[in-house]
Amino acid sequence: MDKSLFSYINWGLLACMLLLYLVGVGNLYSASGTRMETGLAFNSFYQRQIIWGLCGLACMLLAMTFDYRQLRNLAWPFFFLTLLLLLLVPIAGKTVYGAKRWLSLGFMSVQPSELAKLSVLVLAARLLARDGSPLGWKDFISIAAVCLLPCALIVTQPDLGTTMLILLILAGMILFHGLKGYVLKTCLLAVPCFGAFMWFVGMHDYQRQRILTFLDPTTDPRGTGYHIIQSRIAIGSGELWGKGFKEGTQSQLRFLPERHSDFAVAVFGEEWGFVGCVALVTLFCLFLLSIFSTAAQAKDRFGSMLVVGVFFYFFWQILINMGMVIGIMPVVGIPLPFISYGGSATVVNFTLLGIVLNVSMRRFMFKG
Repeated sequence: MDKSLFSYINWGLLACMLLLYLVGVGNLYSASGTRMETGLAFNSFYQRQIIWGLCGLACMLLAMTFDYRQLRNLAWPFFFLTLLLLLLVPIAGKTVYGAKRWLSLGFMSVQPSELAKLSVLVLAARLLARDGSPLGWKDFISIAAVCLLPCALIVTQPDLGTTMLILLILAGMILFHGLKGYVLKTCLLAVPCFGAFMWFVGMHDYQRQRILTFLDPTTDPRGTGYHIIQSRIAIGSGELWGKGFKEGTQSQLRFLPERHSDFAVAVFGEEWGFVGCVALVTLFCLFLLSIFSTAAQAKDRFGSMLVVGVFFYFFWQILINMGMVIGIMPVVGIPLPFISYGGSATVVNFTLLGIVLNVSMRRFMFKG
């Protein structure tokens, strides 16, 4: 790889990414503690996150070494490989918390649905980059039909959160590319019908209960409403400046469930308070702005659509997770990038940012 390319790298994005990752590891270290009579006892979540982060950094560097335009040729093979892995999940998958979403490789587990986010993103970018004009019905249906295949497999695991995220990423990319007016109007009219279909056919009972609990958590304070209530208590008890690092009672005394994954930011809010949360949100905004600026500077449609897909990948996860933790969105099991624990998700996050940096580095190499 030409070393001169590094002079064009988006250093602001790289700095935001590394800072978010370090904040996440520190937060996981605190969230991994359980207060005992003899002091704090820690589990290995933060240590495993460090290992996954190193793997992710290696994947990020690898994603930066080749010309990103080569991903056009890899889009279909990667997509079919992902479909194969998703088909293997019901047969050889590992069940955790009543859901079969992981494939065990012995020394680690892989979540194919995380790879599906990446494969759908790359394939959608390839298909949307073929033509710069707004999509008519033919192109819209062909792109949507292909990309909905992995969603159909993921929703049966069941994993409504990942399915919804893939649909939102695809919708964001399509809207950014453009739709003809009659297609857009029809899609907007179809949204309520799709919502009704998902409610009566596509959702399990516990998923519907999560939405009802979101509307009023006090109806089941010891069941489905427990997560939201405890999360609100944790964030509210942090007040302005927080209780201090490793001093959170809701997390350390294990009142807060899933404190290392979906509700990791509640741990952060309890320990660092309103000021810390504002600082974290500001850092995420700078992070997203850096990604979007790369999309605006890309010199070809494929590179631009790739980065736009990455932007929506992170944007929706940040919005939904933070909304979920403070109780303005239902609990759907979507983690907060770099802050929540997750092996496969961490590797995918770093890989996607490697692609963004790849586009940034090569934005002056060609035109067209």
